Amino acid sequence: MQNDTPPIDPARSRPPTLAGARAWIISDGKAGHEALTRGVAEALGVAVEWKRVAPSGIWKAMAPWGPVAPGERFGQPDTAFAPPWPDIALAAGRTTMPYLRALRKHAGLKTYTVVMMDPKTAPASADLFWVPQHDKRRGPNVMTTLTAPHPLSPARLAEVRSQGDNAIARLKTPRVAVLVGGPNERYRYPAETVARLAETVRSLAALGAGLMITVSRRTPPELVAALDAAVEGADALFWKGEGANPYAAFLAHADAFLVTADSVNMVGEAAATGRPIYVFEPEGGAPKFTALHDALRAQGVTRNAPARFDTLEQWDYPPLYAATAIAREIETRWQRRKAMLPGLT
Repeated sequence: MQNDTPPIDPARSRPPTLAGARAWIISDGKAGHEALTRGVAEALGVAVEWKRVAPSGIWKAMAPWGPVAPGERFGQPDTAFAPPWPDIALAAGRTTMPYLRALRKHAGLKTYTVVMMDPKTAPASADLFWVPQHDKRRGPNVMTTLTAPHPLSPARLAEVRSQGDNAIARLKTPRVAVLVGGPNERYRYPAETVARLAETVRSLAALGAGLMITVSRRTPPELVAALDAAVEGADALFWKGEGANPYAAFLAHADAFLVTADSVNMVGEAAATGRPIYVFEPEGGAPKFTALHDALRAQGVTRNAPARFDTLEQWDYPPLYAATAIAREIETRWQRRKAMLPGLT
């Protein structure tokens, strides 16, 4: 089943049926995976208990298809995975799948299990799989959304905005958040691409925009240096990984965005604002990324970044926040199960 992300409905931001229910998030500790599950958990309004796992040796190598290591004594008293079983379990990452399957075996229908992303396991491994729309996995217990879930909901961003930020308030308007990724398996940043991005950012500064620039762990030092030079003397805040991360504040206060195409997460998070997003294409690409960016352009969310900005266009769109759609689907399926099994509590 395929569900595209609907416009935000604030009245349904916390589904009533599962609000306050007990939930486990089974996590491999990766920040991206935890953002997916946290976003859905917050949209559900459930009470979360984190279960971080780190199998090693043969048990890690056999994931996602193998069992939990016997030494972990899954389901036994005084272990990390013991009753009472949760109402909902969310998991992401291949090494979490043995634990989710073991939970299904022990808890039965008591626990509704949800997997974020595609761990390449059988449909019976979980009650529901979520994958991004540009992935291939489909089936009766699969749902998709265009963008990925995350915790930076429109409500959360409004809260951050209401708190104010003196440094951001001093910037000129319009304020443009420049969200920079870096090389990965699909995109490259040779010297020409570094120079091209630096020139694009320099042209934004020349327009008189206030810039809020943030880089990621993947951003190479030469790109950081080029961006530093591009905004020398400009009205800009530049976070390079030191001190408190202003990322949420940058999103909350931005009037527009420039985002590198290599980061699916950053473009999805920017799309929760309903503000204009320009996408800069590094060298390379892949069909999945292309499908995502084509769909975002088709929905009027993004536009291709010019080599040089001569003006900043303005447009808007209904904010995309996938966590709400996923929470609604979980709630609907949970209600359906309860209707079929009246004794389930």
